[in-house]
Amino acid sequence: MATDFWASSHYKRWIVDRATLKESRSDDLQYVDDPEYLDFFAIFFANVITKLGKKLNFRQRVIATAIVFFRRFYIKNPYCETDPFIVIAACCYVAGKAEESPVHIKNMVAEARLFFSQQPYGVKYFPSDNSKLAEMEFYLVADLECDLTVFHPYRTLLAICKKESSNDLQTEADGQLELPDDAFQLAWSIINDTYRSDLCLLYPPHLLAITALYLAVVLHGPTRELLQQRSHSVEATPVHSSPRRSSRQSSSASLSHGKKPSQDFVAFFAELNVSMPLVATIAQEIISLYTLWERYLEDSDLVDSARSAFYGHAQTQPGASHSGVSTPVESLDDAQRPHGATPTFLLQVLTRMRENRLSDMAHASSGRPVAVNKMLERTQAAG
Repeated sequence: MATDFWASSHYKRWIVDRATLKESRSDDLQYVDDPEYLDFFAIFFANVITKLGKKLNFRQRVIATAIVFFRRFYIKNPYCETDPFIVIAACCYVAGKAEESPVHIKNMVAEARLFFSQQPYGVKYFPSDNSKLAEMEFYLVADLECDLTVFHPYRTLLAICKKESSNDLQTEADGQLELPDDAFQLAWSIINDTYRSDLCLLYPPHLLAITALYLAVVLHGPTRELLQQRSHSVEATPVHSSPRRSSRQSSSASLSHGKKPSQDFVAFFAELNVSMPLVATIAQEIISLYTLWERYLEDSDLVDSARSAFYGHAQTQPGASHSGVSTPVESLDDAQRPHGATPTFLLQVLTRMRENRLSDMAHASSGRPVAVNKMLERTQAAG
């Protein structure tokens, strides 16, 4: 496994631009009434992978890798020509191997078949034959170009916040950030939520981690209050000379008070070797994701999501939650909530897309039927 992100296949081949993403959805756009449905698909399928991964007792890193594999596969394939549910099972199966958390193929098929047969999915055609999943695994790995190494923002977040020692991310204590546990958990949840969009294909993982930290500092109530108090104290404190003290005296004085000097979060972000305008752009995209996600109506909400930091749900006071997380965006009443999408509706859209695509490919303009199955098409091309 490559330890240097900049020398890895992740950076060299799988950080793409928006033009590439738009081109990858060109076939699907012909079969949807509203292009926004494809954005809802990104949230829907990421939630499906997350729930299946939890059924399989996967760690969050394994689930994130499966979602990245799914996103990479659909850079080269349209939704309307494939069965996303067999692709999801294959992505989870391959991700388990890649992240050293393998699941036996029989267990994978049994769990996926049982999970997809339940509501709201109601998939009755998922194959019970293990060889179908094994065959899909080969097609998946081929489209991934055997690039199974995935870097995630969690690694950068742990290194910056002193939560884990890393030999290849050694930094001095002054270059690390001490966050309260609930603020750190908020940043972790924001990273989880970024996988509901294409951000993992557009930006390097360290930028996503820094943006999640930036949003966590702003959204976490106690941390934001500390920033405000610090800015007011700097403005109000007059500058005056004081007698110099030795380092031994200053250290003993700090120990006698029993408190560590509070960190300057603004200075910390300013000293990072990243483009803060780019971080602000990513932050706006994450906020746009939450705005779209608020219109995605699903009965079961995920516990590890940071949505409550942006939209208040069942809160005792406006603008504050039980965890001390502020709510900068006002919650929408049912009458004010914009029209959104549900899993049942998206499945109907997907079914219509596949049926219309199948009809068009079976009756091409040349009058000759063409292969409509990616697996069949590649088998025929192989001879």
